[in-house]
Amino acid sequence: MEFKHKPVLLAECISGLGIKPDGIYVDGTLGGAGHSLEIVKKLSSKGRLIGIDRDEDALKAAKEKLKEFKNVTYIHDNHDNIKEILKKLNIDKVDGILLDLGVSSYQLDERERGFSYLGENELDMRMDRSQELTAKDVVNNYKEEKLAKIIYDYGEERYARRIARTICEKREEKPIETTKELVEIIENSIPKSKQNDGHPAKRTFQAIRIEVNNEIKPLYDTITNCIDCLNPGGRLCVITFHSLEDRCVKFAFQDAIGKCTCPPDLPYCVCGAKSKGRIVTKKITVASKKEKEENPRSKSAKLRIFEKIEETK
Repeated sequence: MEFKHKPVLLAECISGLGIKPDGIYVDGTLGGAGHSLEIVKKLSSKGRLIGIDRDEDALKAAKEKLKEFKNVTYIHDNHDNIKEILKKLNIDKVDGILLDLGVSSYQLDERERGFSYLGENELDMRMDRSQELTAKDVVNNYKEEKLAKIIYDYGEERYARRIARTICEKREEKPIETTKELVEIIENSIPKSKQNDGHPAKRTFQAIRIEVNNEIKPLYDTITNCIDCLNPGGRLCVITFHSLEDRCVKFAFQDAIGKCTCPPDLPYCVCGAKSKGRIVTKKITVASKKEKEENPRSKSAKLRIFEKIEETK
């Protein structure tokens, strides 16, 4: 299939990875393979790209897009399992890792997957369709208090309690099964005068998607594990799309610097802080005005880059 969505911050990611022709690179969120295509173009026959995705349909599409390249390994798994994946491949360290977090371009293009609040499709939102939990389960089975907390925490939606209450009222009448039904519930829960900041369902859909796919809870550990899997000089590029993700990446990067946490009155360090590397992006990289105009998905995108150094003993 043809992908409607362009890869976000493409030039900045490729530059940030500092690709070595004979190196080993990981695209932990393969999706539509937009970033991967540019990575593998820069690799020699000795280089290697490992593409990971939870979505088997995305993997099939990526294989078709990258079929001319013989040095790509495709893995159906979650990037949270980066250490286990590389161990199975007998790879100790890699030279670069890219994570493009959130819903992929491939999934956005496939409307029937239920990620989009546009149209009328089944409430699904699973990145990995082999898992059991779906958006329909969350919407119809979670208690009101838990629903409200998810919508508030993961969607930063100020009307979370009202939306959760209305969802629970409506599902008493009949199960909520489609994206259109959920959108109507959300629209009826938010005052019309407050529906001027993008689509009113955007934040709630984001929150439910994050819950279905467990996107936030393991993220700190995933970032730390990715850094551990890098060779000295290797780089980790992470694209986030909302503040929860970005804060998590920011804290993981800051901790990886190994900043001393000892009280200032101590004459020497006793906390044992060790640095794993440096933050390349002192200032967050965002999309250019031109890219934001051409690719709406890039408007909220933020890129952070970490470079591994030789760890001190």
